[in-house]
Amino acid sequence: AVVALLVLAAALALGLALAFLPRAPVNRLCTAPNNKTGFLCDDRVTCVPASWVCDRHSNCRNGEDEQEQLCGDLPHSLPGYLVFNCSNPRSWIYADQRCNGMNDCGDCSDEAWSSAACPPCGQGWWSCSPVHYEFCSCIPRRLCRDGIQHCWDWSDEFGC
Repeated sequence: AVVALLVLAAALALGLALAFLPRAPVNRLCTAPNNKTGFLCDDRVTCVPASWVCDRHSNCRNGEDEQEQLCGDLPHSLPGYLVFNCSNPRSWIYADQRCNGMNDCGDCSDEAWSSAACPPCGQGWWSCSPVHYEFCSCIPRRLCRDGIQHCWDWSDEFGC
């Protein structure tokens, strides 16, 4: 009986010790449906696009994508893989906004080959020097031949 009590006491002590050990952070990096960087929910199945984290709308079943611990001091409270730092040190965007064809940083650093490592214009895009600040080095092909100049050289109206 004494041995059984000692075994029970040892098991209880071990259980308490393990309960107070710091837990390793859960790796929540995943690939979202848009083939971009995402945040893995507690269910270990749902992958939320990075830009949906801390958007004041719960996308994970338990709301872990909106928790104060994660969203309390943006962007510093976010895991690094969810953030892309623009050339301007005060500016940042969500990682899934990098290389999306849009000038999210305001200075095209999120679309530039050197800083963002973006591939050349994709299939749905036309390569040119845009006249509007919202695009950087490509414009959506849907803007081609629409009677409005989107490229400095007018190639969107005569070449694409």
